[in-house]
Amino acid sequence: MWRSRGLRSSLQDGQTLLPGDQLNKKHSKVHAQTENNVMSTEDLLQAQLELYHHSMAYVKSAALRAATDLRIPDVIYRRGGVATLSDIATETGIHPTKYSHLRRLMQALTVFGIFSVEGCDGDARYKLTLVSRLLVEDGENLCTQSPIVRVLVDPLSVTALCSIGEWFTDERASAMTLFEVAHGCTRSEMTAKNGTGGLFQTGMIADSRLVMEVVLKEHNSVFQGVSSLVDAGGGHGAAAASIAKVLPHVKCTVLDLPHVVAGAPTSDNVQFVAGDVFEYIPPADAVLLKWVMCLWQDEDAVKVLRRCKEAIPAGGKVIIFDAVLESGMSQNILLRETQVLFDVQMMRVDGGEREEEQWRNIFTEAGFRDYKITPMLGFRSIIEVYP
Repeated sequence: MWRSRGLRSSLQDGQTLLPGDQLNKKHSKVHAQTENNVMSTEDLLQAQLELYHHSMAYVKSAALRAATDLRIPDVIYRRGGVATLSDIATETGIHPTKYSHLRRLMQALTVFGIFSVEGCDGDARYKLTLVSRLLVEDGENLCTQSPIVRVLVDPLSVTALCSIGEWFTDERASAMTLFEVAHGCTRSEMTAKNGTGGLFQTGMIADSRLVMEVVLKEHNSVFQGVSSLVDAGGGHGAAAASIAKVLPHVKCTVLDLPHVVAGAPTSDNVQFVAGDVFEYIPPADAVLLKWVMCLWQDEDAVKVLRRCKEAIPAGGKVIIFDAVLESGMSQNILLRETQVLFDVQMMRVDGGEREEEQWRNIFTEAGFRDYKITPMLGFRSIIEVYP
C-alpha cells in the first residue's frame, strides 16, 4: 500500500488529550492538539522534516539540470568511468572561486543517486550510476536522455506550476491554461517567441530513441501484421525512423503541424505530412500516438481517436504509448510518484494522465470495441486499441 510515513498518531492507552493552549511541563514530550489526536515531539519533527523535503524537491531537479548542462557525466565517461573533483572542475571550466560549490553540488548529486563516490574530500572519486549513464552524450550513446532533462526541468514550466492555486480559483483563468495564467501566452507561442522549438524536439527525439529501442527489442509483436503506420503528432520522426529501420516492410508516415514538419530532417524511409490530427489522419494499418494523448482533455482525445478510427481498416488498430495511472494501492512508490508528477505537470497545457477506467471510457466513446494494455515501458504502457 502506498502509505505516508508522517503524522502518526501517538495517542497511547490511558493518555489524556491536552488543550492546545496548555503546556504540561512534567511531560518529557511536547504535544500539539489536532482535531482527533496529538503529535509527540518526534512526530512534529518528523512531519517538519518531510514537509521541508517536499518543499525543496525542486532543488533536486535544479541540481540534475546543472549536472546535465555542465556535462559532468561526459567528464566521468571520458576519464574511464572515474573522475576526481579536480578533473570535473578542469573539464567543465568551473571558475576557481566556485570549486567548493562544485564539491557541494557533487555531494548532493551522490546523495540523490545520480553519481556514486569512493573516498572523501580531496580523495573523492566520482563514478557513473545507471541514471547518470543515461546522461552521457559522448560516444555512440544514441539513447542519451540529457535533452529530455532540459525539457522537463524548464524554468518556464516550473514557474507555471507555481501558479496552480491562482489557476484553480481565479475566475479569469477558467478559460486559460495554467501556462497562460503564469506567462500571458500559450506554451506554443512562448516556444515560437524564444526559438526553443528545436530544444523541445531534441528532447522528444531522445525519449523516442530509448522507448523504441525497448519496444522493438522486447515488444515488436505489437507491429505484427502492420504494413503501413502513421505516427500522428510524431514530431521529427524519431519513432517512425526506428520502426522503419528495424521493420523495413512497414511504410511509415509522420503527421504533424506544418511548422513542425518544416523543421524535420529529410528521410528516405519516412514520409512527412503536414496536417492536424483533429481534422484528418492518412489511411494506414495502424496509427501510433506516442506520448501525445496526455496533451488533451477527454473531449479532444475522443476527437483524435475518431480520426484514428477513420484512418484504419476493420482489422487495424491504434497503438498508444502513454501512462496508465497505477491505483493508490500500488507497491511501486517510485512508479506511482513519477506518474502523478507527470499528471500534475501536464496541467500546464490543461492535459493529464489517465487511469485504465478513464482510458476505457474514451475508447468506448470514440467507437472502439476492445483494447489491450502492456505495462512494460517504465512509467508508460503500450495500449493497443481495436475498432
